[in-house]
Amino acid sequence: MEYTVITGASSGIGYETALAFASRNKNLILVARREAQLDELKKEIHNMNANLDIVIKPTDLSESEDVHDLYDSLKEYEIETWINNAGFGNSAPVAEQEVKKIEKMLRVNVEALTTLSTLYARNYSSKEGTQLINVSSDLGYRIVPNAVSYAATKFYVSAFTEGLAQELRDQDSPMKVKILAPAMTETEFVKTARELEDFSYSDHVQKYHTAKEMAQFMLDLYDSDKVIGKVNSDSYDFELMDPIFPYVSKRTAK
Repeated sequence: MEYTVITGASSGIGYETALAFASRNKNLILVARREAQLDELKKEIHNMNANLDIVIKPTDLSESEDVHDLYDSLKEYEIETWINNAGFGNSAPVAEQEVKKIEKMLRVNVEALTTLSTLYARNYSSKEGTQLINVSSDLGYRIVPNAVSYAATKFYVSAFTEGLAQELRDQDSPMKVKILAPAMTETEFVKTARELEDFSYSDHVQKYHTAKEMAQFMLDLYDSDKVIGKVNSDSYDFELMDPIFPYVSKRTAK
C-alpha cells in the first residue's frame, strides 16, 4: 500500500487537499496539532470511501524533536507523495512583531519543511512515481507591508523547493518536486496572522479562492509536469509554470 502524507491537514487547504486526494482513492497520513479535527476528517473520508487507510499523526511541527519523531514513525509506510502544507503567517511591521511568534513561524514554515523535505528526498528520490509538494505563497515571490517576515519564510520555501527540483533533475532523479503558491484563500490564515476571533473574507477581501478551489489546483499541479502552480496576484488565475529563480545547472555551468 502506498500513502500520501499531508501536513497541516486539520483545516483549510490541507483539509480539502485530503478530501481531494481521497477522491483519487489515495491512502492518507494526516498530520496536524489538533487531533479532534483529524479524527473528524478521517470520519468524513471514510464516509466517502471506507476502504481507504487513513492514519492520523497528531504532531506539533514547531518542535524540532517532534518533526524527527514524526518522520521516524512513518518508516513502516511506503510514501508515494509528501505534501508540506503546514504553516502560518504574521501581520505586523517588523519592528512591532512578536518575536516568539516569529520564531515559531520560522520553525514551522522553514525548519520543519526543510527537515521533512530532506528526509523524504533522501529516502525516495530514486523511486519512480514519487512527488514532493511544498506549499509556498504568492508572497513567496513578492513582498508586501506588514508581512515581511512571513514573505521571507515563503521566499525560502520557493527558493529551496525550486532548487531541489532542479538539483534532482540534474541527477536524473525520477522524483518530481513542486510548489503550490496560493494567494488569498478562505482559511483560518488571516485569523491566525492578525490574531482575530473571526474574519469574513466576503466582507473584507475583494478577490480570494476557497480552500476547496485550492485543493483542486493542488490536483492540477500534481497531474502536471510543471514545477510551480501559482495564483496570479492580479487576475487570480491559477497558472502552471517552470521555475522562476535563476539556477546554474551543473550541465550548463562552466
